[in-house]
Amino acid sequence: QVQLVESGGGLVQAGGSLRLSCATSGGILSEYSMGWFRQAPGKEREFVAAINWIRSNIYYGDSVKGRFTIARDNAKNTVYLQMNSLKPEDTAVYYCSADRALSRLRLGSAGYWGLGTQVTVSS
Repeated sequence: QVQLVESGGGLVQAGGSLRLSCATSGGILSEYSMGWFRQAPGKEREFVAAINWIRSNIYYGDSVKGRFTIARDNAKNTVYLQMNSLKPEDTAVYYCSADRALSRLRLGSAGYWGLGTQVTVSS
């Protein structure tokens, strides 16, 4: 059973940066594609970024392209989301997800999800 635990969220001013981490356990990270989603109050869950296990395929949501970077360290069983030039509209709970199928993950149908970490960007 794969378990995902996010960390690194917090309060930051607009224009600032945060790095989220997703620590995994209970599985071999290199077998899974990993991704990040977010959900703001009153809004639907939104795709943020995804990466396959050999890092050959990386995808970003349109709203974060050029500002966010997803990376993974398979040896440390950890996935990261570097968020730069943060905007108030980036405020949301950020969720880590994992699935063997990148296509399924990108659709929001990943088999494994973390509990989320809150990111708040003040103006």
